[in-house]
Amino acid sequence: MTRFANTLTQIAFVAAASLSSMVMLQASTASAQTPQTSYFNAELASPVEKTTKIIQGVVWQCEGTVCTGSKATSRPINACTRLSRKMGEVTSFATRSEPMAGDDLAACNAKG
Repeated sequence: MTRFANTLTQIAFVAAASLSSMVMLQASTASAQTPQTSYFNAELASPVEKTTKIIQGVVWQCEGTVCTGSKATSRPINACTRLSRKMGEVTSFATRSEPMAGDDLAACNAKG
């Protein structure tokens, strides 16, 4: 292989790797959770600084007393309990489909 062909091969490889990285970055940015697209929604008893935490596969974005989380394989009670352990008492918790009952919410905070 000539020096010119080798250089072209390297350039093509770098271009393909860069394109792949840009596509993955765009996909991860597009999937960032917002309140409208979140699966879990929680209200905390005490406000927290704006933060993003990954807790057992759930990506939580919290600001003030509001936290939103991505869908994961966790059952809602487990996601709530883990959030409570890391961020403090949870005063309300819901999945996209339904709010958590009072007994389950009490159990969520008791395990924290």
